Amino acid sequence: MRRLISRWEVAAAPAGAFADPAGLDGLAWLPATVPGTAASALRAAGAWSWADDRRFDAEDWWWRTSLPGEPAPGVLHLDGIATLWDAWIDGEHAGSGDNMFRAYQLPLPAGARRLVIRCRALEPELARKRPRPRWRVPMLEQQQLRWIRTTLLGRTPGWSPRCPPVGPWRPVWIGPAPAEQVEIDARLDAGAGTVACRAVIDADACTLVVSRGAERHAAALAATGEAWTGTLTIERPALWWPHTHGRPDRYDAVLEVQRGGDTRTVPLRAVGFRSIELERELEREPDRGGEFGLRVNGVRVFCRGACWTPLDVVSLAATPAEYATAVAQLCDAGMNMIRIGGTMVYEDDALYDELDAQGVLLWQDLMFANMDYPDDPAFVAGVELEVDHQLARLAGRPSLAIVCGNSEGEQQAARWGAARELWTPRLFHDVLARRCRDVPYVASSATGGAFPHAVNAGPASYYGVGAYLRPLDDARRAEVRFASECLGFANVPDDPALPPVHDPAWKAGTPRDRGADWDFDDVRDHYVQRVFGVDPAALRAADPARYLELARVATGEVMARVFDEWRRARSTCRGGLVWFLRDLRPGAGWGLIDVRGTPKPCWYVARRALAPIGLALTDEGSNGLAIHVANDRAEPLAGRLELTLWRGDLRLRDAATEIAVAPHAAIELAANAQFDSWIDLSYTYRFGPPAADVVHARLRAGDDVVETHWFPAGLSAAREPDVGLAVTGDAGALAITTRRFARFVAIDAPGYMPSDSYFHLAPDQRRTITLTGDGPLRVAIRALNSEAGATGGSP
Repeated sequence: MRRLISRWEVAAAPAGAFADPAGLDGLAWLPATVPGTAASALRAAGAWSWADDRRFDAEDWWWRTSLPGEPAPGVLHLDGIATLWDAWIDGEHAGSGDNMFRAYQLPLPAGARRLVIRCRALEPELARKRPRPRWRVPMLEQQQLRWIRTTLLGRTPGWSPRCPPVGPWRPVWIGPAPAEQVEIDARLDAGAGTVACRAVIDADACTLVVSRGAERHAAALAATGEAWTGTLTIERPALWWPHTHGRPDRYDAVLEVQRGGDTRTVPLRAVGFRSIELERELEREPDRGGEFGLRVNGVRVFCRGACWTPLDVVSLAATPAEYATAVAQLCDAGMNMIRIGGTMVYEDDALYDELDAQGVLLWQDLMFANMDYPDDPAFVAGVELEVDHQLARLAGRPSLAIVCGNSEGEQQAARWGAARELWTPRLFHDVLARRCRDVPYVASSATGGAFPHAVNAGPASYYGVGAYLRPLDDARRAEVRFASECLGFANVPDDPALPPVHDPAWKAGTPRDRGADWDFDDVRDHYVQRVFGVDPAALRAADPARYLELARVATGEVMARVFDEWRRARSTCRGGLVWFLRDLRPGAGWGLIDVRGTPKPCWYVARRALAPIGLALTDEGSNGLAIHVANDRAEPLAGRLELTLWRGDLRLRDAATEIAVAPHAAIELAANAQFDSWIDLSYTYRFGPPAADVVHARLRAGDDVVETHWFPAGLSAAREPDVGLAVTGDAGALAITTRRFARFVAIDAPGYMPSDSYFHLAPDQRRTITLTGDGPLRVAIRALNSEAGATGGSP
């Protein structure tokens, strides 16, 4: 295989100006890299930035490169070109395509020297007269995008930067003719692992070998027609688990190929064995709701995570190392699932490899979202080829948990007022359901119940707490079953390079729904008021720095409280995926992580609610505070639960009890049962002032120490002159202490990433933090409730 990466050039031309490569030399050519897009090439040349509003879809984009002139005929592999394209090899038209999500192969003549690709402008195609959709999608300017198999990224004003992908966004490479193809599919059936293999390869004999450490299994493949096929079975294999619930054990796989007395080894992707069951009760009582969730290896799993976005929305490209870092980051946050939504793109194999390796479940939408897609035979036939191509990449991967037909298609139809029979299009409920019959399949990301976006039946987009400004207890009252997306806020990063909050440039990085008279800054501010009891507009005007301090943590606090509710033993909820994991552009975007890959304050706050060992306190009104302990791990949890009541630096009361939680289970305790007399811990009865400023719960289980806090009078925006923060040590062990209770202790160390930040700290604690980075160490520590901070570092 020879990949064509460098020596590419790209140039723009008016739509339709050139019918073929003749006459292109007069264009303004720029160097380019493949995989890549027109926007990424312009960015590299300093000719495009986030502030630009170039209409990439209004122009033709031409790409060209030299070919190696192979002496024998071969195959030119085009793994993905966005979107309407034609290719010429040495001036002869060689092929065309109209789907950015499909791979194409073109015959490559011997000695070929020049490849030219034209990506035609989309706008003229969208202007063609076609039947109107039966409902509209407000987030789109171009409703007829429903006919074009391309991403909505860059075409959704309000939240997606205007850089729609154009060009060879997936690898272009040369292989032999005929090209070798090897497919494997791993399954767990009745406790035995099976690996099926099909290889189109020139060989005298083929052997499939699967191994794990010293354990080795082999099976000879049989020649069947044009392919070698066979199945290998492993009795009682080590199982693959999401990392929160066990180890993601996998087996290495290779194909040993014999030809003419020689043997060569063809590496294959690693395989894992697990069972996935999709539990759903959508049909039994659709008006009353129904359960929806996953069992992995027979165990119910609370799925939590986020909706994935490309690591670089401009190029849509990333390195395997960048994918590995990003997946490790979400694992560190306690997440065990991502959803790749239908507004995005099918991702690179390197991401799917990391999900398999690190134990993260995948909810994979097919690339359809919101629109009334055609039931045209030619359109449907192209879609079937696309889905078959993608399923060949994904089926059998241990991480694959759900394939979903579309993002919010049923919801959009219902909300626009379409008749009920239009909510369930044949494409998703029949055509693609049959295509996906061998994997867990859901027709839409919001489906089931009295209407598709009812959150008490099936998966749904839950924004009750969030865009719909509901109180925090709505997370329980709504009886959410599975939030396929939720908790969208304009999360403020800790980035000194961002413009001031009053600067108009600030709003450029704030997402909004097209046509709405509010944006997600307004949503965040609503919850700043609810959490801290302040007027955010007045505070922003009078003290913007203080406003940002509160805004940074408020959204994380809301997320943590919602997940605390959903992980309770008595909760109806089986999963929640935050909208998004990572921002698409600089600013206060939806992401928990900013566009640079740096966790935002909300990431640190929410992480504590997502950990495999969960500890939470909830207000049960007249029943007082409840303590919730969740043990996702495969081992029993035994430990000591401690409760301490604090007022400033005064330790008021203590209680402790031994607890035990079975593997993959959760328990609930009454906080008052731990004390020898009644205390109004939830501050429900309000006989006098609160019993304490803080209820501090701490669980010690072996080397694990998990803690959470409750504030009976609520979180306050008030500050003391000095809570007595102190910091000593170096990057390897930074020790932080406080004289009085410190809230949301933040660590600022330029050039370094802290292992934790934005945590509460009690006077009896000494928190040790590690810092990852390099350069001079300058540390500043601050707490939300203190005017004075502390500094430290080393020369």
